[in-house]
Amino acid sequence: MSTSLTAAQAGNTVTNFPVSKWRREDILASLPAQAQALRAQALQRERERLLPYDALDAVRQSGLGALLVPREWGGPGGTLEDAALAILTLAEGDSNVPHALRLHLNVAELWRVLPPDEFLRQQIDRILAGKLFGGASTERDTAKPGIITTRLIREGDHWRLNGRKYYSTGTAFADYASISAIDAQEQPVTVIIPTDREGLDVVEDWDGFGQRLTASGSLELNNVLVHDEEVRPGSSLDLGLPSRHVSAWRQLILVATAGGIVRALLREIQDYVHNKGRAALHSSAETAREDPFVQHVIGDVAAHSHAIDVLVLDAARQLERGAQAIRVKAADVEAIVLQGGLATAKTQLVVSKLAQYAGQQIFEAGGASATSSTLLLDRHWRNLRTIFSHNPLNHKARVVGDWHLNGVTTQFERGRVF
Repeated sequence: MSTSLTAAQAGNTVTNFPVSKWRREDILASLPAQAQALRAQALQRERERLLPYDALDAVRQSGLGALLVPREWGGPGGTLEDAALAILTLAEGDSNVPHALRLHLNVAELWRVLPPDEFLRQQIDRILAGKLFGGASTERDTAKPGIITTRLIREGDHWRLNGRKYYSTGTAFADYASISAIDAQEQPVTVIIPTDREGLDVVEDWDGFGQRLTASGSLELNNVLVHDEEVRPGSSLDLGLPSRHVSAWRQLILVATAGGIVRALLREIQDYVHNKGRAALHSSAETAREDPFVQHVIGDVAAHSHAIDVLVLDAARQLERGAQAIRVKAADVEAIVLQGGLATAKTQLVVSKLAQYAGQQIFEAGGASATSSTLLLDRHWRNLRTIFSHNPLNHKARVVGDWHLNGVTTQFERGRVF
């Protein structure tokens, strides 16, 4: 039997999807209650390092995981603006939860803009059934990120998968994992398998000081059985325009999560001022809420939060135009996708400054007492710093500048930074 993969899984485009049990309007309407439930348990989870399994179950029940499936495929027909709003809302309750959905939202968007062959049809059916996807690509201890050593080897009438991934964000909560690997001929493949498959183990070894409950640690693959129908030749990074588009969306998910964190810290600053804050010694005000300096801090952070929301949702609208252009094969699709990538890159650069500044201001309003570990107000700064460490922002600024000065689009075309 041949030990190399073929494109047989690609099949013909299919259209006979089931009708979704979820409506876009109902999913969006459920978000405030989900956020409130997250908020009620966020501090306990952070103190005791309790992974939010119940919160991800609530996401399944709400249909949020299926939001991006188009109506003509039986889905709710949500847009990237809808998804960005969902991320902002949930992250205000607990930023770990929408961050844990990043890989799911990434593949859901990728599959939305690809022709739905039989392999993708199977995944979309799973999403419409309420299943969530995780997975991983990155590996530790390689010369550079992006080098894949996880290997898929033929064994009789099936395959075996071996390797160790890192940054497997959300996979502990997922039903399926999308995993990048190479075959015996060193060719890239994508494997999608159930997370309860024997030999697949999610290791809770994420030791970052922020986003501590996203299950972003290791994914061990020890001689995992893989069937032919679970393998797709190629890498999701090498699909041309869809890859470039989804790479930008993947970045905006992080930015929207940061926006929700700023919403949360604004709310908690106000709660602190009302319930625990004191006017400064040098102030003539009798209460913290009447202190002009404190009022200035609150107003400043509120303006930053508003600006971040506007920037995130505007970038999401631009990315949605790119998604639609890809799906209908618009004549100017290259230019539209490029503008979406530029908008996202610029948004990420600006929001990184606005959000991290806001993260510092919580201590300006509260003083030394606000550093109490019982309050955990520091988690907002830690979470923001962790999110904006995902990609080198100086490189992003340079690439944007090179485009403005010289029209260079090389990094955008690679689709791996934006």
